[in-house]
Amino acid sequence: MMTDVRPIRSEAAYEQALAEIDTLWGAKLGTPEGDRLDVLATLIDAYEAQHHPIDPPDPVEAIKFRMEQMGMTRKDLEGVIGTRTRIAEVLNRKRGLSIAMIRRLHDLLGISAEVLIRPSAP
Repeated sequence: MMTDVRPIRSEAAYEQALAEIDTLWGAKLGTPEGDRLDVLATLIDAYEAQHHPIDPPDPVEAIKFRMEQMGMTRKDLEGVIGTRTRIAEVLNRKRGLSIAMIRRLHDLLGISAEVLIRPSAP
């Protein structure tokens, strides 16, 4: 018989829940094990959001990463950011992104505005 599921209130309980998820991984949906896996994953997600938040990435790093994923070059950004000089300034963190640039980068690269609007690391 499975034990009751309780809220995760400590790092020890969090570690225990992670270990249990490892044993339940792959359980079929609709089974008691699958339901337990689903509930534990939700509890772990809530605990991590509160105790281990992940900051959004730096906007310039996000742009470079997405360009690499999509096989794009700086030339591909000419109609989105501006001239080659402007692109270099943005990617070298010498110039911030304008609202228009953020909109166009979001449309082209699919990067959220929340990430793009953040100040870039120096």
